[in-house]
Amino acid sequence: MSFAAICAALGRTRTWKTKELEIDMSTAPLAGLKILSLAEQFPGPYATMLLSDMGAEVIMIERPGVGDPARQFPPLFRALNRGKRSVALDLKSAEGLARFRELAKESDVIVEGFRPGKLAALGAGFEDMRSVNSRLVYVSISGYGQDGPYRDRAGHDLSYEGVGGLLADQADAKQPGPVPPIPLADVGAALFAAIAILSAVVSSQRTGQGRYVDVSMSDAVVSMLTAFLVPAANGTPLGEFIAEPGYGVFTCKDGKLLTLSIAHEDWFWKPFCDVINRADLAPLTGRDRVARKAALREEIAAILVNKTRAEWGDLLDKAGVPWGPVNSLVETLDDPHVRARQLLRKITHDGGKAETFIVQPLKFDGFETAIPDLPPELGADNDSVFSDSSN
Repeated sequence: MSFAAICAALGRTRTWKTKELEIDMSTAPLAGLKILSLAEQFPGPYATMLLSDMGAEVIMIERPGVGDPARQFPPLFRALNRGKRSVALDLKSAEGLARFRELAKESDVIVEGFRPGKLAALGAGFEDMRSVNSRLVYVSISGYGQDGPYRDRAGHDLSYEGVGGLLADQADAKQPGPVPPIPLADVGAALFAAIAILSAVVSSQRTGQGRYVDVSMSDAVVSMLTAFLVPAANGTPLGEFIAEPGYGVFTCKDGKLLTLSIAHEDWFWKPFCDVINRADLAPLTGRDRVARKAALREEIAAILVNKTRAEWGDLLDKAGVPWGPVNSLVETLDDPHVRARQLLRKITHDGGKAETFIVQPLKFDGFETAIPDLPPELGADNDSVFSDSSN
């Protein structure tokens, strides 16, 4: 019997209703999957948000009175936690722990993001939960993983980026540089956690036995840098596509920026030379271009500043040269391609105010991704969740 069929038999599929539409979640890829999330801040909430968009029921287990620390930053919390339910439980109390175990009996997955060993000390670790539900998948997301010399070290995204090699240019230059604007360790760990959850659920379906998965944010960075670290580990040079003069950001006549991404391909370089009327540069190979990087980049910049971004865009598109606009956040939201891909969804509050969210980017045949509800207030679902579990 399939997972969806099992969930349907258990009565664990739902219908989501918003002011905009009604969605029969029985067609969702993860319909019936029940996740208890003890994870806070960014990685766990982002991972479970993606799964919620695909039909999983996500119940946040939050600390009474305070909840997820991200609630102190409402825009962040709201972006990552729409479509979920909230239960306030004190796992340090006997009653709170007992109620958590009650929920775990009927759940498929637990996701947590505390320091290694903390939940086990409270009686809510993997072995404790496996004793009440042998098929339970238990995923721990932490900075440095459950073992190793850095296991107990405090950290945030930038810490893991530094350890994992993402800031290698600054290390090589022995000079501090800008902080990356995107928390890539958090995002990477979230994506790996989502993969881990789905993989372990499939295994649990097949074997009837749950699994424990250790997800480390620093490990995630190392993995994402595979294409850079493997050559370094083997003493082989990495192709310097970033050193290509046609790979970068350039200013146009109207002050707008565009990207050129001619990495190492002569078949992009030659038509680009036609576009900028520099046929004399077309014979240059990748090695030639890298050797003359600084001078060529100056020449390209001096040419691109003579037309607007829209004008260059038309010419580059016709020639098949890879380019793109450099958008602000507001421009991204209004980009015609982003809108055509239907990544934005609005939910209307009871008071009539509309709030825009970003849906997960996977498109499934036979199921239209939608956001079921606004982010919950702390503990808003205590009564309904425990009423469901008692039926």
